[in-house]
Order: sequence, then structure tokens, then C-alpha cells
Amino acid sequence: MKKTIATLIAGLFATAAFAQTPAPATATTPAAAKAEAKQEKQAAKAEVKETKAAAKADVKEAKQTAKTEVKEAKADAKETKAEAKAEVKEAKAEHKAAKAEHKAAAHKDTTVAAAK
Repeated sequence: MKKTIATLIAGLFATAAFAQTPAPATATTPAAAKAEAKQEKQAAKAEVKETKAAAKADVKEAKQTAKTEVKEAKADAKETKAEAKAEVKEAKAEHKAAKAEHKAAAHKDTTVAAAK
């Protein structure tokens, strides 16, 4: 976005520079004035065309950057989700093992008490 704004501002300065005509040193003929005006008009059109092309390229680049960032964010989210699932699975396994251990210990206590 900054590049686009900078390009547009540069285009405005360039257009302003082309729009200023130097003070005539000698009287010009109407045909020469028409030819000069035509050249200035063509130069201005070329400048506008270049500015549009630069702006279009900047927009295209910005879109590509945005797409890349979205892809990276999605990949990060997918990786984080997978890690979270693995952690939950591990926690469930630990809980199940602890529960089985506790049950075995309780069963051992009841058999020892019954034996006495």
C-alpha cells in the first residue's frame, strides 16, 4: 500500500513538472504551439499509463502477499490443532494409566484386608 501511494505521489509530481511550460523566449507559431501541446499530451498519457501499470503491479503483489500470509496462517493453525490433539490423547492415556493403577492398588488393599 505504501508503494502504491508513493507511486501515485511521484506521478503527481512528474505530471506537475510536465505541465509547467517555460516562458517563451520568442513568439511561437500556432502550428508549433499545437505540436508542443500534442507532445505534452502524449507525455502525460504515457505517464498516466506507467502509473496505472505500477499501481496494478503493486496491487497484484499485495494480493499475492496476502494469499501467502493466509496459507501460512492456515498451516500454523493446522499444526497447532494437531499438537493439541496429540496432547489431549497423551493426557487421556496418562489418566487411564493412573486410573488403572489406582484401581489395582485399591484391589490389593481389599485382598490384604480380607486375608487377615
